[in-house]
Amino acid sequence: MEGQDEVSAREQHFHSQVRESTICFLLFAILYIVSYVIITRYKRKSDEQEDEDAIVNRISLFLSTFTLAVSAGAVLLLPFSIISNEILLSFPQNYYIQWLNGSLIHGLWNLASLFSNLCLFVLMPFAFFFLESEGFAGLKKGIRARILETLVMLILLALLILGIVWVASALIDNDAASMESLYDLWEFYLPYLYSCISLMGCLLLLLCTPVGLSRMFTVMGQLLVKPAILEDLDEQIYIITLEEEALQRRLSGLSSSVEYNVTELEQELENVKILKKKLERRKKASAWERNLVYPAVMVLLLIETSISVLLVACNILCLLVDETAMPKGTRGPGIGNASLSAFGFVGAALEIILIFYLMVSSVVGFYSLRFFGNFIPKKDDTTMTKIIGNCVSILVLSSALPVMSRTLGITRFDLLGDFGRFNWLGNFYIVLSYNLLFAIVTTLCLVRKFTSAVREELFKALGLHKLHLSDTPRDSDTAKPSANGHQKALTR
Repeated sequence: MEGQDEVSAREQHFHSQVRESTICFLLFAILYIVSYVIITRYKRKSDEQEDEDAIVNRISLFLSTFTLAVSAGAVLLLPFSIISNEILLSFPQNYYIQWLNGSLIHGLWNLASLFSNLCLFVLMPFAFFFLESEGFAGLKKGIRARILETLVMLILLALLILGIVWVASALIDNDAASMESLYDLWEFYLPYLYSCISLMGCLLLLLCTPVGLSRMFTVMGQLLVKPAILEDLDEQIYIITLEEEALQRRLSGLSSSVEYNVTELEQELENVKILKKKLERRKKASAWERNLVYPAVMVLLLIETSISVLLVACNILCLLVDETAMPKGTRGPGIGNASLSAFGFVGAALEIILIFYLMVSSVVGFYSLRFFGNFIPKKDDTTMTKIIGNCVSILVLSSALPVMSRTLGITRFDLLGDFGRFNWLGNFYIVLSYNLLFAIVTTLCLVRKFTSAVREELFKALGLHKLHLSDTPRDSDTAKPSANGHQKALTR
């Protein structure tokens, strides 16, 4: 009987492993297909001939797609775990959800950590060096020569990074135990290096997310149709049509003595056409879309942002009075044993919405920063080098998202796998400072956003607007002179 029970247990374990592997493969296959569609939408179209550069581009494309799929998996990791915990809690004995268990969740966290390390330290550097390689001088040109150069560059880069980590760790903690651990590559180097990368990602999120939270109002205002209050859209469309016709006549009768060259006029004509399309879209929009959707979305954004700041403020208080609020504190009851929110399924749904909202805001804020402004991909006109840079940036942000969400107290779900073993998560002062900085910077960005119109009027009233003291972005079309040399004064 004991032998039969042991065989039955082995069979169940085997079938469980096969089932979990199949589920992980299917989930990753879906993410890979979606990532491939997204990248090919922005990738610059090249010639279809099968030359050496085309093969290199295709390999870099597959590696970038794999990295973007891993990034998407890291973003979905925490929401999937939260909703799985609530489902298991609500239907513990349901036959159709037996595949959803703690072993699967832990496996997904471990795979996300493993693939994030693989993409960040191996695949993306290989794709970049392989794309830029030409082969060593004196060797026969070809794919093999480029692979050889890429591998040599990867080895040199690995030695450089390991040396930096060795020196940094020896300077920070130079006791005997740490000096012995410095010689352990797998157990010390890689976790310590990934912990540093995670801290850098969280700091980048600390910079991007508050900016993105304030920028989201502008982005949604550009995507939605604003209410037409005291505006005559027909008159504006009539004026912009006349201006379009005037520009077309200028282009058709252009001579060398004209002040504007062809490129400037064509660019201005394109801007006028874009403005005309926006006005026509506003005119065709229904009254519900103009007067209900836009205010509702703005109010929803304001509520989500306010809830995020309030949760961070509550987490700061919890950190001061309860040590279990630390991200690396006491472990919870486990998956499917207790709800993570006092409001049950509704609270879990709110946490998931806030996590996605913070991720979208961080991406918007990342591309809104001046230093990363050139990283913005363009449809059908983005080079592979820029795609690799975007994939690495999104991977760093998405890998740090679960850590940031837990550190800020957005969710109480314990970090699993290598995500919960970062050393700095147990430092009270780092975690408290992170929460304080996030709350302060987000509040300042929102105050600056909603008081920009008041500041503009004050500057104009005091005559200081000519000094350009306000850095409020203006529409490039409004500041550009029209074809007849006069300033545009259309109401947008």
